[in-house]
Amino acid sequence: MTLYDIPVVDIDGEAVDLSIYKGKVLLIVNTASKCGFTPQYKGLEALYQELGPEKFEILGFPCDQFGNQEPGEEAEIKGFCELNYGVTFPLFEKVDVKGPAAHPLFSYLTKAKGGLFSKDIKWNFTKFLVDADGHVVARFSPTTEPEKLRSKIQALIK
Repeated sequence: MTLYDIPVVDIDGEAVDLSIYKGKVLLIVNTASKCGFTPQYKGLEALYQELGPEKFEILGFPCDQFGNQEPGEEAEIKGFCELNYGVTFPLFEKVDVKGPAAHPLFSYLTKAKGGLFSKDIKWNFTKFLVDADGHVVARFSPTTEPEKLRSKIQALIK
């Protein structure tokens, strides 16, 4: 199985085939609207505007597993992101990113790139960088600001 075989649903409830992203560098992020790292939406959107979407995409997956920091429904989350941060990159349905109910995408990502002490995602805004061939090449902690990823993303964009 590859990353592109994993079924996902966008924030509007539509099934999305990840294979539409083949050939693009991806930054996959678990997000939350009421987190200390929520202002990273601004940096993520800036990267998206600068580098994408021809060869680069950011895929945001809201998650409520950490401190109940994403309590809203999908429509509320989408509105918050658009209104407060001008988010135009793709957002997906709210998912679990760890534990027995973890979404298969995040199980795949954490299996490919574990954390420093454990494979589990520890908090919101953990970031996974995927090359244009679908290989998970790096994992970044929530404290890593999106701007710090620019050169790594640019190096992967062909």
